[in-house]
Order: sequence, then C-alpha cells, then structure tokens
Amino acid sequence: MELQKINVKVFTAEPKVPLTDFIDVFHGWIQATDGVYLDVADYSHMQAGPGIVLVADDANVSIDETDNRRGLLYSQKSKMSGSNLEKLSTVLRSALENCQRLEQEPALRGKLRFLGNQVEILVNDRLVAPNTGEAFEEIRPEIDFLARRLYSTTNFTLLRNQQDTRLRFNVTISTPLSFETKTLLNNLQAI
Repeated sequence: MELQKINVKVFTAEPKVPLTDFIDVFHGWIQATDGVYLDVADYSHMQAGPGIVLVADDANVSIDETDNRRGLLYSQKSKMSGSNLEKLSTVLRSALENCQRLEQEPALRGKLRFLGNQVEILVNDRLVAPNTGEAFEEIRPEIDFLARRLYSTTNFTLLRNQQDTRLRFNVTISTPLSFETKTLLNNLQAI
C-alpha cells in the first residue's frame, strides 16, 4: 500500500474562539505568502461540518468540526514521495506546525490551545487504503512507530472506526496525557 492523500487532525481544548474568527486569520496567511494559499471557504453555517478551510494547491488547512470535535485538519493533496512512514511523518509535522502557528497568532493567543493527546490519521483514498482490518494491519507498524516517537515513553492506544467500511481509513492515536505542540514537534525531529 502506497499512501497518498493523508489527512491529520489535531484536536483543540474547549473552543473559546468563534469559528468565524479563523476567517480573518486565514486571510492574513494568504496575504503574507506569495501564492501558497489560494482562498478561504466558510462552512461555519454547517453543524459538525468542515468549518473554515484555507485552500492551497498542496494541502488544505481547516478548523474542522466534524463529529462536533474541533481541531486543525491538515489535508495533503499533492503526490508525495518516500516511504509511508516518511509521508505520515511529513503530514503530521505539517499539521503540528500549523497548530503551533495558530497558537502563536496575535488574535488567538491565549484563546486557542491544541491538546496534543489525540491525533487522528485518515487516508482520503478508499481504493489505496480501504477501511478494513487488512489495510490497518498493513500500515499499523508505521503508525505504531510514529506514535512511539510522538509520545516518547507515554503509553498510547491505536483505535480505528471499523463499524462502517464505507468510512475513510482512519486511526486515532490517543494518550491520557496532554502534550504541547512544541513538545510533539521536538519528538518528531528524530524521524
């Protein structure tokens, strides 16, 4: 299985920031880059939906509220090279870098915090990675290795929603302790 279209979601603490506040933040990101980001899509009117999406060629960054759980969803769109572990690490690192950038935004400082105790990995390609036990067992060693790096010596669990095979392939890495974004990024440097 050669993974592509990897998505990573990192969950926030209790939402203190109105969802629509991210529109101005993301517009600021567009203005601060030379064509990296293209547009902002506002889905705040949808309950438990995609939220606010910052669109780019390579990946979308969104404040996602799927299943009524707010978090930053980083959705890799462009083709990636390397091993599955390298791809997973790259997308996770990009997601965490965007989390850290949002936490440091002047308009959001002190109002937004990512918990770091749960990371959801999804693959947005049902042909390459169906939501089956076989697919999970095939990619499990890479996800397990990534989780060990991410959470160091802390115990973690891998959980997937296997009740509906029509869902995208998904694995949630969970640990009982909360981690700062900076710590998680430092832990990933070894990969």
